[in-house]
Amino acid sequence: MTKKQRIDAFASLGKYLLSDDADLQRARRQAQHHNAWFTAPNITKACTTVGLSLSESRLTNWLAPYPFDRETEKSVGLILAGNIPLVGFHDILCALCAGFNIQVKTSADDPILTTHIIHKLIEIEPRFSQKITFTERLKNFDLVIATGNDNSARYFSYYFGQKPHIIRKNRNSAAVLTGKETPLDIQLLGRDIFDYFGLGCRSVSKLFVPIGYDISAFFEGIAPYSDIVNHHKYANNYDYNKSIYLVNGDRHFDNGFLLVKPDERTASPLAVIFLEEYSHLDDLTGRLNALASQLQCVVSRERLTITTPVVMPGQSQEPALDDYADGVNTLDFLAGHQ
Repeated sequence: MTKKQRIDAFASLGKYLLSDDADLQRARRQAQHHNAWFTAPNITKACTTVGLSLSESRLTNWLAPYPFDRETEKSVGLILAGNIPLVGFHDILCALCAGFNIQVKTSADDPILTTHIIHKLIEIEPRFSQKITFTERLKNFDLVIATGNDNSARYFSYYFGQKPHIIRKNRNSAAVLTGKETPLDIQLLGRDIFDYFGLGCRSVSKLFVPIGYDISAFFEGIAPYSDIVNHHKYANNYDYNKSIYLVNGDRHFDNGFLLVKPDERTASPLAVIFLEEYSHLDDLTGRLNALASQLQCVVSRERLTITTPVVMPGQSQEPALDDYADGVNTLDFLAGHQ
């Protein structure tokens, strides 16, 4: 296949993800039953985000700097995460668009939707059937891209460290508030916090606020998301963390569906967001740069000059094709080993 043919196939897949096709709806329901975190709204958001990114023009512009005109017989082992729906799709897209064969190990949390989408891609362009293998154990691969947590990353490094690799660890995202935000800004920030229940690496788990910030303004802005506590798994986490803080006498704020706890760490428990005060934005810049290896993105209306990508409120969960996880350009990596 030529690069153009691959682009055309993925563009057709994008249209499929945005459709109400009966097979897609069936797969979405199956995924929802398999994993309680994969609610209908979250699956819809994931399919829509991916589908919109797969327009012919966006794919063409994204791949323009790379030749990728010829296919290679080299194989990329892909170990996918499953914390949110279709989270591993971008690695599949990158490797196939670059002309590689792929061995796909899906996550036990997201085997249904990802597998269905790949089979649909093969239906659209049957030649991909020679490029894609599903496996439980990688073998005879040339490169590897593996995504997991800090513990699994150590395992991946041990077993795959001798091969060219991208190995991703835990990351979270943060938001910077100044007190000048409008109610709409805070409401949009709620999407960055609550979409996918806060399970994604682009989910905001930490708030930086100026000294003396009125937390009630934040709570008022996110009030429309109160229904999240009606999800049983989220509610269990909320109740558990609340009881821990109460028993330990830990200072925290509580609005009935989210706990805000002063803490310098970035990775907060589910249903909790950590809070840290700053005196001046200039001082905060240094703090954020020091945390760059832990942050996927920073949400703010301010034009922050920092290492980590900055996005507007409401946009953290809508990455573009060139918003690479952990700041590692996957296409550059693949092009260097083709």
